[in-house]
Amino acid sequence: MNLDQLDKEDPFAITLDPFQKGTTEPEPVHIRVQQRNGRKCITHVQGLSQDTELDLKKILRTFKKTFNCNGSIQTDDEYGKVLQMSGDQRTGVYEYLTEKKILKPNQIIKH
Repeated sequence: MNLDQLDKEDPFAITLDPFQKGTTEPEPVHIRVQQRNGRKCITHVQGLSQDTELDLKKILRTFKKTFNCNGSIQTDDEYGKVLQMSGDQRTGVYEYLTEKKILKPNQIIKH
């Protein structure tokens, strides 16, 4: 028996496939730090480009002023647009995104 043959009035019928693409749950935003040479490191914020309402240039400008660091927007084929900032800015970025209610804490993964 396949899903098309199930009765629509049956309360126990499977209506949604949780493994189907296009679920309402958005992909999480990843905040990572990449170690460079010595004590230098780069912070990457990946996944903000999914939300088309966000202006990444304004967010990056705010991050640069708030954290006194340099930064840029890089375009990646696999991950989309990724914010890069110099230094370890994980906690500051996490707190900023949650305090300004841009994202919920469960939508952010801090590595």
